[in-house]
Amino acid sequence: MRKFIIIIPIILSVVFGSAQNTDQDTASVYKKRVLESTEVDFLISYYTQDGDNAAVTGGIGTEELMNITPTFVVSMPLNDDDILTIDAGISAYSSASSSNIDPFDGTNEADPYIASSGASSSDALLHLTGIYSHSSDDRNNIWSAKIALSKEYDYSSFGFGGSYSKLFNEKNTEISMNANVYLDTWRAIYPVELQPFAPGSDGLDNPLFTNNTIIGNPDYNPSFTEFDNEKRQSYSLGFGFSQILTSRLQGSLALDFVQQNGLLSTPYQRVYFSDIDASYIEDFHLANDIERLPDSRFKVAAGGRLNYYVNEKIVIRTYYRYYFDDWGIVSHTASIEIPVKISDKFTLYPSYRFYNQTAADYFAPYAQHLSTGKYYTSDYDLSKFNANQYGFGVSYTDVFTKAHIWKFGLKSVELKYNYYERNSGLKASIITGGVKFILQ
Repeated sequence: MRKFIIIIPIILSVVFGSAQNTDQDTASVYKKRVLESTEVDFLISYYTQDGDNAAVTGGIGTEELMNITPTFVVSMPLNDDDILTIDAGISAYSSASSSNIDPFDGTNEADPYIASSGASSSDALLHLTGIYSHSSDDRNNIWSAKIALSKEYDYSSFGFGGSYSKLFNEKNTEISMNANVYLDTWRAIYPVELQPFAPGSDGLDNPLFTNNTIIGNPDYNPSFTEFDNEKRQSYSLGFGFSQILTSRLQGSLALDFVQQNGLLSTPYQRVYFSDIDASYIEDFHLANDIERLPDSRFKVAAGGRLNYYVNEKIVIRTYYRYYFDDWGIVSHTASIEIPVKISDKFTLYPSYRFYNQTAADYFAPYAQHLSTGKYYTSDYDLSKFNANQYGFGVSYTDVFTKAHIWKFGLKSVELKYNYYERNSGLKASIITGGVKFILQ
């Protein structure tokens, strides 16, 4: 559920420019505000996916998931130079795969391809982020600071950071730097059949085994230990360079480094060994162990964008990123988006994205790991795969905000749809919408 990384920049140095009078008899010069008035964005997305390679059940079983994410973003000008932005939202999901953390707590017979109806079938993540940004008088120096909090049932996170940008060459060139620190804590939840084998627990005397019959290998006795560290720390540092190359062409480059330490495994994801005979309750294969991965990971990503203004109707936006890490994954991402302005207010956004990656050193499919290994996972997010994403969107923009709701003028509305598919069989759809209002 948490494959996603939120970049939180940090920088402690800042260069302030000073406004210069053009007329000695004038006490001050006019300075345009960075943000004229309060803006309110309401964003919402609806995501669905399905597949047959759930990591919770060791690389097989349903990956069905539904997620809805409403978010409010409020940007408020504090004065001519400073902006405070508050980003708050909730991500609520229903997951067939995570319901099988305990496949025996529902009314159906336990089966990796059927969702359990128990308590682990849904959860919600709450997040709150505050961002403060300051621009120098000449608008050539911009710095920001950020604090972020998020919480769900078995995971909490605290992050802080900042960024610094410098514009020069008559604002045709921009360089930037950002960094972040993210401090996370698991509340580890383990597969239900392994919990009785933790040190000090009741083993096969647990009601799960006394009230059910083990079929297949009756000598089920996994060697299971819980994680002794439930903390995770993530540190990132990024650099950017942007250049207006011609009146029609703009390019940018980015380089990012991420170091993660601590519990990088997901405690409830099962692993099965090929050298241990399978044990079942009903139609559910009992886990031999959980996913175990190194307690450190170093990531590097380098990418670039190139945007070409064809004419007043069409712009071509391209992107490429190269990524590698010390777990053995190498990936390539390429995308293109072609906004087409069909009127003064309406724009269409067709897009395409291609992605591929190599497998992590520790990945193997269902029941292909050996019990003698130190690290192992059957999470297909760490497998070798190719993926394609096709998208289409439409936006409405009214710079004069003629439509009103109370004191808020409607500035823009966006709606996008993306369809995603992997060659492993995972398919997903996401619908995103956004409405921007201006306080008047």
